[in-house]
Amino acid sequence: MFKSIGFLPSKLCFLSFIAAGLAFIQKADAQQSKLVNVASGWANNTVNTVVFRKNALVTWKDTQFIAFYNQQHYVVLGKRKIGSEKWELKQTSFTGNTADAHNCISIMVDGEGYLHVSWDHHGSKLHYSRSVSPGSLTMLAPLSMTGIEESSVTYPEFYRLANGNLLFLYRSGASGKGNLVLNRYDIKTHQWNQLYSNLIDGEGRRNAYWQAFVDVKGIIHISWVWRESADVASNHDLCYARSTDGGITWEKSTGEKYTLPVTAATAEYICHISQKSELINQTSMYADENGEPYIATYWKEKNDSVPQYHFVYHQQKKWYVQSLSFRKTPFTLSGGGSKRIPIARPQIISWISSNSRNIGIVFRDEERGNKLSIAVFKTNFPKNILIKDITDFSIGSSEPLYDTELWKEQKKLNFFIQYTEQIDGEGKADIPPTPVQVLEWNYSH
Repeated sequence: MFKSIGFLPSKLCFLSFIAAGLAFIQKADAQQSKLVNVASGWANNTVNTVVFRKNALVTWKDTQFIAFYNQQHYVVLGKRKIGSEKWELKQTSFTGNTADAHNCISIMVDGEGYLHVSWDHHGSKLHYSRSVSPGSLTMLAPLSMTGIEESSVTYPEFYRLANGNLLFLYRSGASGKGNLVLNRYDIKTHQWNQLYSNLIDGEGRRNAYWQAFVDVKGIIHISWVWRESADVASNHDLCYARSTDGGITWEKSTGEKYTLPVTAATAEYICHISQKSELINQTSMYADENGEPYIATYWKEKNDSVPQYHFVYHQQKKWYVQSLSFRKTPFTLSGGGSKRIPIARPQIISWISSNSRNIGIVFRDEERGNKLSIAVFKTNFPKNILIKDITDFSIGSSEPLYDTELWKEQKKLNFFIQYTEQIDGEGKADIPPTPVQVLEWNYSH
């Protein structure tokens, strides 16, 4: 339930919101949005299109990189000049167990232009490589990072810091019994070091499912839910931590320093959500120019059967929670493995227009024909939501993926697009390869 921030919108302000929202949508239609073909990719599950890929698509200077599995289970890398329709593609020698949708590919480009790739993880040894030179698609033989906590890796994620160094986050251990590992890469030495083998401690009884974001000031934001077992129904609560010094020390939103590792007893709880609330794990975060974090996720409220997208944000030293409340169809989450879910985990973006803070939550919902869609609203009018379908076609079971660095640096939205199908519990669909594409979605921000 939304907690008021202490004022009522005037009619004039409300009309201004509607006008701005319509301008956002109409500009997106009026300007040319372009769908660029890349190649064909594996589509029998969502291994190419899970939301926790950080990233599927990433820009460095004027070059955009992409990664996906093809039908033969090889990691394919590609690059193009921004705006070009011509991709240079290279099939690597790296393969993955594409039958498991957890085993996604994550990529990032460091401040020198080296491409970093991690692939094929679900409780397995680390698979990691770096390009032989800046801008190259040719990769070195698989490498170790630090040699510490590299035997049981899941959910690898890269993040680029403002100085060009990289962060690498992953879970060591298993669902319901794991720890969050944090490594950092130095572009001067070309070496990784492990900042923490256990940043958020499950204490052998639970683990943190996180989402992270590095803002323009270099602050690292992490939020997470706890899970008590392999059953997704045991997800509960929403917690937060941030680092202002590149991951060395961590604090709460109040500035209170954490004694590390963070545990269930010491974490900052920003929203209490009980188990069996259809609370999903691993969604997305964003943070504005002032370092204020925003989180998008979904769960169902008490006495309600319909899971709704929720917007959780920090403003004026307080946390606020808003249910978007536009969904009508109930569903339940339980069991292990990759689930077939009627909605996607969302992505969240933010921008300023007309001196107002705008929020965009990108999602996919069976209620809207499984199209890629966006819900747009302002932080001071969070109940006035405008919803727009970004595509006029279904993306199947795919979740939204976008080029985070291109958005952060240029406020341009490029989406990784592929129709994929997910059968519940790591099942495999029987469909041919489908086109991997990039959607350049233009709009006024």
